[in-house]
Amino acid sequence: MYAPERQQQILQLARTRGRVDVPSLAEEFQVTQETVRRDLAALDRAGLLRRVHGGALPAGALHLEPGLAERDSTAAGEKERIARAALALLPAQGSLLLDAGTTVSRLAALLPADSTLTVVTNALPVAARLADHPSLTLHLVGGRLRHRTHAAVDGWALRDLADVHADLAVIATNGFSPEGGLSTPDLAEAAVKRAMLTGARRVLLLADSSKYGARHFARFGGLPEVDVLVTDTGLTDGQAAEIQALGPEVIRA
Repeated sequence: MYAPERQQQILQLARTRGRVDVPSLAEEFQVTQETVRRDLAALDRAGLLRRVHGGALPAGALHLEPGLAERDSTAAGEKERIARAALALLPAQGSLLLDAGTTVSRLAALLPADSTLTVVTNALPVAARLADHPSLTLHLVGGRLRHRTHAAVDGWALRDLADVHADLAVIATNGFSPEGGLSTPDLAEAAVKRAMLTGARRVLLLADSSKYGARHFARFGGLPEVDVLVTDTGLTDGQAAEIQALGPEVIRA
């Protein structure tokens, strides 16, 4: 099957089902997931589909942000590899800002029990994983809790973060691309992510490749503000080169 024929069928499936996902399409058409991602990117550029985390929606469809459990189970293998690669990039000492994100939470779970880092986080799942580390100094940012992500947001959280100058911020995103920057569906969560970006000397972005090309409602930064992107091998050589041209080092785990 030629690419235009496959893309036409993917478009019809998206309109019929309301959503399509990369693994299912790859199995259905007997192609690689990277081929499906290229198809979805082409349909997104044409304005026929809207790329979202792990798949796509018909153009104009209302984007519903997935819950914590759904996000954690999506691309689980890739997220685990990304977290392990990111662990090697953390300083032995110093201070970290850890964002709310399922891959960041996986990274927190890998921190050794004898870690002496100072960690500031607005994410309850991250704090829960680190609460029993006796040598680690943990600061939990306050604020309104977003039940969908278990993250503290709004004015209280922003005031807490305004006084923080960390060595490294570890940030998650729902979408990233050279053109669209870094984005997430919620404005309040975007504001906190932005505060973390500006509150650290260096920025480490953790994002699996299915998020490449996705654009969400709230933009909170651009790729030139990122020092290192850790993603998976689903990101193509061309995409990685395009990102590195903007400044970030790209590591594909």
